[in-house]
Amino acid sequence: MSWLRIRELVRKEFILLFRDPRSRRVLVVAPIVMLLLFGYVVNYDIRHIRVALLDQSHTRESRMIADALSANKIFTITHVTEDQRDIDTLLLKGKIDLGVKIGPDLSRHIRKGETAEIQIIADGSMSNMASIRIAYTVMVIDKLNRELIRELHPQHIDYGKIDGRIRTWYNPNLDSQHFFVPGIVAFVVMLITLLLTSIAVIREKEAGTIEQLLVTPLKPAELIVGKTIPYIIIALAQMIIVTIIAVFWFQIPLAGSILLLFFATCLFLLSTLGLGLFISTVSKTQQQAMMTTFFFILPFFMLSGFVFPIVNMPVVVQWLTYLNPLRYMLVIIRGIFLKGVGFDVLWHQYAAMAILGLVVFTGAVSRFRKRLD
Repeated sequence: MSWLRIRELVRKEFILLFRDPRSRRVLVVAPIVMLLLFGYVVNYDIRHIRVALLDQSHTRESRMIADALSANKIFTITHVTEDQRDIDTLLLKGKIDLGVKIGPDLSRHIRKGETAEIQIIADGSMSNMASIRIAYTVMVIDKLNRELIRELHPQHIDYGKIDGRIRTWYNPNLDSQHFFVPGIVAFVVMLITLLLTSIAVIREKEAGTIEQLLVTPLKPAELIVGKTIPYIIIALAQMIIVTIIAVFWFQIPLAGSILLLFFATCLFLLSTLGLGLFISTVSKTQQQAMMTTFFFILPFFMLSGFVFPIVNMPVVVQWLTYLNPLRYMLVIIRGIFLKGVGFDVLWHQYAAMAILGLVVFTGAVSRFRKRLD
């Protein structure tokens, strides 16, 4: 194997890659857009809840409920109505997130020491968000309830109770950015290598230069190495850039070893580069290669645990996720970023990714060599 020939092929690949305006946009713009998108837009944190209030009691207690909601920075009472149908209409049009209905007998029940009912009507079109909004509302009302009990029964009542104290590790503030942004590192590496590697050989065929490469002294192994090295360098550079932005711009803690992250990325590249080479052997045009690439990217994304927990998926689908290299990479990268765990904890993920990568890359290279004959 001649490294001089490989070096010249790598140099040619870089020249062709950066000469193409579309490739430059993919390399520079796409990672930044995805990082900003998932860092700022894709967010499960509840910061603003629009509330419509229906107060049929008009008493001090009902005003205390309205004040308790208004005093919380998350809630904003955008509509005050006297008709239940107004709440239905506002929810239907998406102008509010919650409707709070206070019945006419609220004060009377409270003064008698009886249970008073408050109806919370939530928009359940996004079930996860609705559950969080209802939980926040219940917390506000529960706090007010304890204040009313102390007002009605000023004497000290001592009784046994369970004192539950919640402590959240690795992400104390439960910020969505800490969950999504580290995953962008893996997703950017997968997207760039899959997309660019899959069209690398097709571009040579469409330009009519593949025959020129075949008649050169380049051996098949040298051609494969020369074609993949540029994308390995680009992927590692993208990983470093995105990691720097995540740590210094989004303030995501990097508690673990950067060397372990680098090693994991190299193992991950075995699968993505191998799959890209495989796509290049079964495609005849660049458009077909790009369509095939996106056919793989969507299942990889959906079945990786990037957004949706794998344990919530059907059992059959959970078994399919073991064939997804992005699944293992996400466990490693979140463990390194947020938990600071080492190889002794993550070695199962490294081993699975290495085995999967070797199988995919070896199969792709074998098929690629057959196409060169």
